[in-house]
Amino acid sequence: MNKSKDVLLEVRNLKKYFAMKKGFFGGNTQYVKAVDDVSFYIKRGETLGLVGESGCGKSTTGRTLIRLYRPTDGEIIYGGKDISKMDDKELIPYRKKIQMIFQDPYASLNTRMTIGDIIGEALDIHKIATGKEKTEIVHDLLSRVGLSPDHAIRYPHEFSGGQRQRIGIARALAVKPEFIICDEPISALDVSIQAQVVNMLSDLQQELGLTYLFIAHDLSMVRYISDRVGVMYLGKIVEIGESEELYEHPAHPYTQALLSAIPVPDPDIVKNRKRILLEGDVPSPINPPSGCRFRTRCMHAMPKCAEIEPVMKEISSGHYAACYLL
Repeated sequence: MNKSKDVLLEVRNLKKYFAMKKGFFGGNTQYVKAVDDVSFYIKRGETLGLVGESGCGKSTTGRTLIRLYRPTDGEIIYGGKDISKMDDKELIPYRKKIQMIFQDPYASLNTRMTIGDIIGEALDIHKIATGKEKTEIVHDLLSRVGLSPDHAIRYPHEFSGGQRQRIGIARALAVKPEFIICDEPISALDVSIQAQVVNMLSDLQQELGLTYLFIAHDLSMVRYISDRVGVMYLGKIVEIGESEELYEHPAHPYTQALLSAIPVPDPDIVKNRKRILLEGDVPSPINPPSGCRFRTRCMHAMPKCAEIEPVMKEISSGHYAACYLL
């Protein structure tokens, strides 16, 4: 893939397998292939959206990039250095540069800590500020995310879901990161709040020069915030390209099916629109299909789809897909 010199993160052949427990009588260990040979890059200041059905490996990819999970194989090149095999001590400087906004604003905040302590905890760990300076930073962060400095003395249970997610965003910003992994940050929020949070993330990106990996189910919202979009299916990226190009000219049958399911608020368009229905269930990541993993649900599947896995092919400038139809 064509990349400029201004690439902040490059992922090469990333794999993350989870071992399954053996039965009572032993036997061979099985592995859940959650992320299986994934490659992509993200330039400084851009947003890469990552979409796909539940269980496709989106969140596992994000958690592996931030090293909450240790990669099974592959490379994570951040700022020119491979962080995939670093130990905890070597990772300390990168913990400041890479932060994460979690999906569940209820479970991601410690209910026994005040908001000020939650946001300020990273300032203590990285020895960035203490005392009055720390308090001022916390108050400034609360103001940035649309909350009041007075909220610092309150506890998580006193806030709504949208407010809690704003607190999670403030916590991620505390150490002045370069790169933020947004792991479905709006999926647990009311629809009326989702646009507010996405607009705030966009404003913060422009103001602070942030780079995002935006993981989500909502394809319309991903199109709005993302510069480029990657589509995942069963642990693999099947298509990636510029946001408008991918949405206007989807190439992979799976991408076409996902986009056909987006609601359109125009009855005339809906009436003449073809909905692509996928048959069958998503195969198990323990024993994925041979060749193309999507072939068991694809109406265009051919014999060779079962024999050899298709490779990524550039179908237009910066637009890649893995399918024998192309």
